[in-house]
Amino acid sequence: MHAAKPKMTLGVNIDHIAVLREARKINDPDPVMALAICAQSGANQITIHLREDRRHIHDEDARRIIAMSPLPVNLECAIEPSIIGIVCGLRPHRATLVPEKRQEVTTEGGLDVSGNYSSILNAINELKDHEIEVSLFIDPTREAVETSERLGAQWVELHTGSYANLYAMRHSSLPHSHHAIESLKLSRQELDNKIEQAYGALVDAANYARSLGLKVAAGHGLNYHNVTPIVEIDTIEELNIGQSIIARSVFTGLATAVSDMKVLCQR
Repeated sequence: MHAAKPKMTLGVNIDHIAVLREARKINDPDPVMALAICAQSGANQITIHLREDRRHIHDEDARRIIAMSPLPVNLECAIEPSIIGIVCGLRPHRATLVPEKRQEVTTEGGLDVSGNYSSILNAINELKDHEIEVSLFIDPTREAVETSERLGAQWVELHTGSYANLYAMRHSSLPHSHHAIESLKLSRQELDNKIEQAYGALVDAANYARSLGLKVAAGHGLNYHNVTPIVEIDTIEELNIGQSIIARSVFTGLATAVSDMKVLCQR
């Protein structure tokens, strides 16, 4: 008999609720109000990102969410020592270390685990001293996976941005529009090949991470259209998805948006 596939768990990133609040710099909508709805709608985890520039989630948001969430909280953060100190004081269930650039719209690549080895090691040791589980948000390469294991991380979260971006190009008119830059003007076959390569990298990295004893999550750019092939990767056990769920909730309500994604995560 074949071993049963591990269940896929869903972490809902609620940062974009705070983005909407910050558009007017008022106290509405309150991200805390999403906690019970996400839990009742099938989410397994709440994910938030406490950025150095505090562009959405604030320190008080993080404190209240961790204190009040009925689900485990995965707190994404930079490796900057003052941020790590805050995270240690908050004591979320897990901290996911991510790269940050203030000018970026969102996190556009994985953590440089080799180039920042000493800083990451210090952050991991401090987090573990406070009994906080540690994940590293990395590009899907064997080198990054191996370095993450050597650093002592318990989880890796594979950056799915390349796959998601290529998928969006393949299933839209963007590569063929007059606005497209030359690098986007690819044939459907070329895009199919690139998607296959990006997907293959995710499969290989996930399998390798599991073989080293790491738990494997994935996220970035995943949505209702592109998530199913990622769910089919047996060695990925958790997805963290935010923007597409919050965007859909504008039209369907948050409960339906979360439950619809949860259905897609079943295997």
